[in-house]
Amino acid sequence: MVLPVICVLCLVSDPQATYHPRQDLEAGHYLKAQAEADAQIQRNAHNPLAWAARAQALLALQRLPEALAAAEKAVSLNGALADALLARGLARGGAAIQQRNLSSLRGISGALDDLETATKADPTCVSAWMALGLAYQQLPGLLGGSTRKALACAESLRRVNPARGDLLQGLVLSMDERWNEALPYFGRALAQAPTDPEILCGYLDALGSRETRRGMGSDEQKRRLAAEAHRLAPTARGKARALEAVSLALLDADQPEEAWRLAQEALEQVDAPSLLRLHLGKIAARSGRHREEGLAYLDRVLREPLEGGSGGYPAAHWRKGQILKDLGRTEEARVEAQATLRLDSKHPGARKLLDSL
Repeated sequence: MVLPVICVLCLVSDPQATYHPRQDLEAGHYLKAQAEADAQIQRNAHNPLAWAARAQALLALQRLPEALAAAEKAVSLNGALADALLARGLARGGAAIQQRNLSSLRGISGALDDLETATKADPTCVSAWMALGLAYQQLPGLLGGSTRKALACAESLRRVNPARGDLLQGLVLSMDERWNEALPYFGRALAQAPTDPEILCGYLDALGSRETRRGMGSDEQKRRLAAEAHRLAPTARGKARALEAVSLALLDADQPEEAWRLAQEALEQVDAPSLLRLHLGKIAARSGRHREEGLAYLDRVLREPLEGGSGGYPAAHWRKGQILKDLGRTEEARVEAQATLRLDSKHPGARKLLDSL
């Protein structure tokens, strides 16, 4: 995700001049970004960059109300700071999606305004261009979205970060069910930045999407997912997000044992093992295999800090509930479904699980 515009005149005397949270946020190190933002705020409660970083970290950790409050604080301190506007735009969008009703339209409109303003305030902000381009592609024209606008964002981003610009173009074209046009952009992005987890994750997610399935058919999609997962696995070594994406591609290709093996063997060598533990619980829940081991991994996830960028603790409770239901432990499954809904009152998977019980 994102962040700073620092006063170079203060590099020696001002400790804030060495505070650069954007790199950690874009790399998905949300727990670290949150801890450093909290430390900055403790030293100076009027630091808008720290509040913006805190907001984005909390958003990735599925703590939406706190994220929105932190983003509003950042904007109140510096309404021209691109990182603050980005944080509020992402938080507004997340809150609107969680509401899932017509009143959320105002939140979506406000989020789009913030993202547009953020790209104008700092045209080098990679995450703002990514978020805006994806928003344009997914929103209907009534709310200001269009593929033309999304592709224009990709072109602007390409001038700042060529690999991420190609990634965005590939994602937009694949969402528009133009896979053959998207593929060269994904290939170029992977060639330019082969170790960037965001690019690998974006590519495999697009390859496994419903839009791609409609174009190439289910069997061909599964064949390609398996082939690409095996090809890209070596470049994902040590990176939990990338390995999660590779393992998920194998799971979607109907290779659950290979998906499990890859994730489990990498567990002790990755930068965020909590993400892989949650993913192993997901494999157990979806495949019906390794249920007891999956429960043990999910129990540990719920006891320890969980890195952001996944489904968070609601997903851990939900997956645990699915496994418990399959094991015939109905009352325990009900408890987990209710725990999910306490954290996310409109979680569709938990509601479906609870209804089935």
